[in-house]
Amino acid sequence: MRGEESIHVVRPPGEPRTHLTRTGPATITVAGLLAAGLVATGLVAGSAPAHAESTGSTGGYSAEIRRTSYGVPHITARDHASLGFGAGYVQAEDNICTIAEKVVTVDANRSRFFGASDANVASDLFFQKAKDDRIAEQLLAGPPNGVAAPSQAARDLVRGFAAGYNNYLRRTGAAKLTDPQCRDKPWVRQISALDLWRTSWANMIRSGTLELLRPLVDTAPPAPGASSGAAAGAGGSDTNVHGSTGEADGSDGAPDGSEGSTGGLGSNAYGLGRAATASGGGMLLANPHFPWDGPDRFYRIHLRIPGVYDVEGASLLGDPVVQIGHNATLGWSHTVSTARRYVWHELELVPGDPTSYLVDGRPERMTRRTVTVQVPTSTGGTEPVTRTFYDTRYGPVVATRDLPWTTGTAYAVTDVNARNARALDGWLQLGRARTVRAARAVLDRYQFLPWVNIVAADSAGEALYGDHSVVPRVTDALAAACIPQRFKARYADTGVAVLDGSTSACGLGADPDAAAPGILGPARLPVLIRTDYVTNSNNSHWLANPEQPLTGYPRIIGDEQTERGLRTRLGVLQVQQRLAGTDGLPGTKFTAENLWQVQFGNRVYGGELVRDDLVRLCTANPSAKASNGATVDLTTACAALRGWDLRANLDSRGAHLFNEFNRSRGLLFQDPFVVTDPVNTPRVLAADPRVLTALADAVQRLAGVALDAPLGVVQTEPRGADRIPIHGGPGGSGIFNAINSGFTPGVGYPKVTHGTSFVMAVEFGRNGPSGRQILTYSQSANPNSPYYADQTRLYSQKGWDTIKYTDAQISADPNLRTYRVRESRHDCLKGGWRQFTQPAFPSQGACIAYLGRR
Repeated sequence: MRGEESIHVVRPPGEPRTHLTRTGPATITVAGLLAAGLVATGLVAGSAPAHAESTGSTGGYSAEIRRTSYGVPHITARDHASLGFGAGYVQAEDNICTIAEKVVTVDANRSRFFGASDANVASDLFFQKAKDDRIAEQLLAGPPNGVAAPSQAARDLVRGFAAGYNNYLRRTGAAKLTDPQCRDKPWVRQISALDLWRTSWANMIRSGTLELLRPLVDTAPPAPGASSGAAAGAGGSDTNVHGSTGEADGSDGAPDGSEGSTGGLGSNAYGLGRAATASGGGMLLANPHFPWDGPDRFYRIHLRIPGVYDVEGASLLGDPVVQIGHNATLGWSHTVSTARRYVWHELELVPGDPTSYLVDGRPERMTRRTVTVQVPTSTGGTEPVTRTFYDTRYGPVVATRDLPWTTGTAYAVTDVNARNARALDGWLQLGRARTVRAARAVLDRYQFLPWVNIVAADSAGEALYGDHSVVPRVTDALAAACIPQRFKARYADTGVAVLDGSTSACGLGADPDAAAPGILGPARLPVLIRTDYVTNSNNSHWLANPEQPLTGYPRIIGDEQTERGLRTRLGVLQVQQRLAGTDGLPGTKFTAENLWQVQFGNRVYGGELVRDDLVRLCTANPSAKASNGATVDLTTACAALRGWDLRANLDSRGAHLFNEFNRSRGLLFQDPFVVTDPVNTPRVLAADPRVLTALADAVQRLAGVALDAPLGVVQTEPRGADRIPIHGGPGGSGIFNAINSGFTPGVGYPKVTHGTSFVMAVEFGRNGPSGRQILTYSQSANPNSPYYADQTRLYSQKGWDTIKYTDAQISADPNLRTYRVRESRHDCLKGGWRQFTQPAFPSQGACIAYLGRR
């Protein structure tokens, strides 16, 4: 029977329409050009013309995939486009649903496919504005030198990634995907390079504009006739302008346990030089703390273009480059930085016109942008939701509770990562660096790290720390001259800068050595190279090595000479004790084996400091009043703490009780912080009634959960019908191996939310890199994948997978499986597709996706 067949159609703006027909009995309905075709092949706004494509593109895409144990792909290709193709293909094989949902988000379609919740509607309005403003297209429009705009190599990687993803989807079909989360769902579609550039932009602004998404969407000018003090448009939203700049692992906060500015992300890292290692070469510990579910999952991968690029490590899903990893002689990791990514500008409004403001005494009108998204209704239809956004020379106007839009004043935000298109090139070049000094040169040139520090080590035995991230250019001089007096204490306490927007002299300006205007140049950023060690656990740059504190940097980067969080202190202490031989392990230097033991030693430093005093206190006071006034018996709690081994291992009994005691803010210290002894102070439990109140609150919260239960019984991770025991715990308690889990009353902690994710201990010896690594939540989010739970069970046992970088290491893997993925420019013709008008697919090997009969 004859039927009608169709393809999805999206045509890049300004491109002539291409008409396709398919030979055979069916007639094709075509409404335009599929985004996965011309857009995916690089014909997005600002990309280079077809003749500028990298070598190999005329022959299509081809990549060799070698899968080793736990499904880790080692991809070899002849050029960047094919390398991206292989990466897109394998990531789609393992995690197509996660990547597809990321695309839905930046395409402003969450409400359409996932329901009209307030969060989804706000997300759609935000990203629709970004699409209307053509932000991604503008980022691609500059000279393709890797700094002003992405290089051709970076464009090829992204183009190839989209083509590889699309190839897998086309071969498999949405209806035959094995992951039930997105099988046969309408939101799984062919993607374009432009989709991926949009997701990349969203990653850049995660610690900036995205933090302000809700207040930005809710912002509106004051109503006509409102008094000069009337707040407008905040809609109950607020921002973390008072947020801590301490450790950013949720409860791993600064000394008061508050959450950091990156919404729960955090990390640990060690760079170990030749004075600290048994081999005399450098070693690196990478331990990012990221969500275990959703778009921010890591993916283990090895990417190789012979003679050009050869890096093993981990990528964030949807990205075609290794972000944390190593090559033959250099390894690096990232930790979340304390630096602020955006600044506020206080606007003096024109009297009688709240949408105009004064700069140097002259009025400027705000730019109005009305954005509409279609939102599903309960009756099955859709209805438009519209917001009007207001932009200024500094950026969008955002109203919060404490920075409201009144008839006299408004506040605009400059996010210095909103124009950061350098990241992909920066990571590409970092992967080619051979030493930490070459890595520093890459960092100086590209200034691409959006919101993270770098810790690195090389085979020559040097180690590097740097907060070389993108930071607004708020120098000490600018802060002194341009932050109004009433905001100076806020800046000193938090690093949040509110500048006087009424004068152009208080703009961010430009450093001559900076990669872009408005950001601090490399000469103003903290960097340290040593031959013993550097470390960071999300506190500021100050204590990367206590032997050489970093001081004198602008406050917006982070605080100095202030109390460090317990996880940071333990991170430094573990290195000091290893080098002194006082940690109970053999020797006085690091090896891959004992570095792994240190990482997963699961010491609870807060417990080491105060447990004995706390037991004495609760023994003397067997009952206490909780915050709600109830009297709580502490006898069982006291016994559990007395028997606790001060670890967060699977068999540690009472660890969860101490963690709840800390969450209840009972970990208070009597002695002061001593700036000359920052690793060891403060350390004495306070004689404060709030301590016993916190313990009583913890006992109440744990009602129905045995206080002396083994941690592995109460803290688990579901994988199908199994519950895998999980060790580790919140960094705020002083646990290096940070794990944060949701609490269920009467049950415990049945699901990990975020924490230790990709772990790599790599050392550089005579035979190249070697060591251990693991992805705690496993390679695939698909419950039907063989790689859904294997590494999670391995993590539960403190196991590891070995570094597999050289051909010999890869070939020795007992589970090695090799296959090739390819796509030529003739593949469309093989399927019966013919093309009649220009522009033809200009020898990029991309195919229009045949989506089936209707």
